[in-house]
Amino acid sequence: MTRTLACATSARTIERFDPAVRRRGPRSGRLSSADARDMVRVREARRAFRDFYAQCFWYLDPDLRVTLRDVPEIVRGLRRNGGRKGFLAAARLCR
Repeated sequence: MTRTLACATSARTIERFDPAVRRRGPRSGRLSSADARDMVRVREARRAFRDFYAQCFWYLDPDLRVTLRDVPEIVRGLRRNGGRKGFLAAARLCR
């Protein structure tokens, strides 16, 4: 099967004719690498909060929705009261 493209002058026109062509740049829908790293840190902090709640975070609300602002507090609690496993989890969050 052969595809013929009309004479196109912009990436948007090419995309309309050939969906295999992908856009790049700020409107492409991709996250920047910094945003992706932050999302991974928050996901790992939520997992650590859930796993070490009784040992390290008993004074916090158990239904706390951990955000990027809470990561330093999670790291501090893991280092203080988490033992070796908590210390290693804090090290992963600080990468």
